[in-house]
Amino acid sequence: MTIQMVAQDAVVETEPVVKAQVQVKEHPAGNPTRCERRLGDTEASYYLPSRESGVNDMYLHLGFNALPRQLCRDRVHLVWAILRARHPLLGARIEMHGYDDIRFVYDCPKRAEDILQSALGGLEFRSQTKNELIDSYLNGDRTLSNDRLSYLILSSGSAPQDGTVDENAEQTFDLLICATHYLGDGMALHTFANHFFGLLGGSLSENELGELLEHEFNRLYVGNDNLDHTLPRHVEDRLPPLPESKFFKAVSKVDFKLNQRKLLGGHGFPRRHNQFRHTIVPTFSFDPSRTKAILQNCKVNGVSISSALFALCNVAWARTHNQNWEQPIMMYSALNLRPFLKAEKALIDSYWFIAIGYFNVVLPAFTPQSSDIKSTFWYRARSAKKQSMDAAKHPLIVSRSIEMAQERASRARVWARQDDEAAGVVSPTPTTPPASIGNTPVPECLVPASKAPSTALLGLSLLGNLDGMYKHADFPRIKLHTLTTGSRQRSGGMLMFGYTFVRKLWISLGYDENGFEKEVVDKFWSNMLTAVDELL
Repeated sequence: MTIQMVAQDAVVETEPVVKAQVQVKEHPAGNPTRCERRLGDTEASYYLPSRESGVNDMYLHLGFNALPRQLCRDRVHLVWAILRARHPLLGARIEMHGYDDIRFVYDCPKRAEDILQSALGGLEFRSQTKNELIDSYLNGDRTLSNDRLSYLILSSGSAPQDGTVDENAEQTFDLLICATHYLGDGMALHTFANHFFGLLGGSLSENELGELLEHEFNRLYVGNDNLDHTLPRHVEDRLPPLPESKFFKAVSKVDFKLNQRKLLGGHGFPRRHNQFRHTIVPTFSFDPSRTKAILQNCKVNGVSISSALFALCNVAWARTHNQNWEQPIMMYSALNLRPFLKAEKALIDSYWFIAIGYFNVVLPAFTPQSSDIKSTFWYRARSAKKQSMDAAKHPLIVSRSIEMAQERASRARVWARQDDEAAGVVSPTPTTPPASIGNTPVPECLVPASKAPSTALLGLSLLGNLDGMYKHADFPRIKLHTLTTGSRQRSGGMLMFGYTFVRKLWISLGYDENGFEKEVVDKFWSNMLTAVDELL
């Protein structure tokens, strides 16, 4: 068997795979076992818009230094295969039978070498810079598809002109982990990356990694007669059960609609129409000493850096667009639902699934004169903190999250059907959706329609302290130094990221530069960085 790697210029290289450590062992049934399950509402709401051009396909870039021998292709291949064995959704595919019947399908391996072969189809080695990797993923042809839900790219940068490589000298490498958003979320991505580097930079040799792959195959697939839970269940099925009474269903619906009525926003970046989307990701980091001072300042004022970033965007936009100040500014963010999930005791207990809800922060647009701006800034940061905590700790958080998922999935199905009909595609046969609390109608008199604007300025993805997720001491021979993350966007998309990593605060803004007025976005980004220096 050979490992086949296709570089970007379509030059095919082959190297022998490590074979001695992987013994071929047939599955007891003699054939792969097909496992499948329907997508939940949250998954469907991300899958359907992604079909044409990969909207929301995630990426995580990590730059690091390591010795070349630690990154040999056989070693990377084995680590990738081990983790795909542990997380079968990474090796699954999608089958769509109807807008309400979309399924993950996974063929269980019948031998350990099948896992290696499957991993090979989602692995590529390149010689590109970080910016080239990210630009290609965001703006080039789609990397992922219904048959390839995850992909791994390792780049060694530009090779020396004479072709020599000093195995005893550290080199810079770039890793790009790619996955569809309906496959997982940021928590899954970063947890996976930490485990990947733990194996790659750990003490196990290639032979020992091969033995570990064989062990994982035996543990997960040999003698396991119950493969029903091979694929992790969707988030709606893992949340605590809700009361079945009609009264609770009606109360949940009313609560959800009343909460949505509170979402008032009258500000948005001026858009321009261009059929060609081009996403860029300007990124700025603050050195460890400056980051330490920023975090200490936030602590003294009773907020986290995440809450402060909402207030910074608020101030930056007020200084960018000093109009329409009587309308509030609304921003949205993702809510981690994993703390609310029921405990799982499945043989394959994978963290690769999407488990996010959504919440909004609404702040005034008006800002006072410079002499009062600091006190106003911290007051609004505390307001953002309160709104975030109220959303996460609300007693009806589970029903609100399920309602939101149903609403988003319902819209996605309508738009998908319209897109298919406009493209002349025969729509899949309609199927009956599962019963849900969203089927309970709400009288108009209880939640009257609102004419107030509900425009969001932008979204914030607040990842927190990633040094708490990456156990750097577990892979001392690999030194991580750069992290960038994001996703393929639709035209006119914009999302800001904020996190700390390797003791630095990082802020990045991923947006379609052809979808907005450049001068306005540039001014906002400049005001954002200036506000950090001034207020933090």
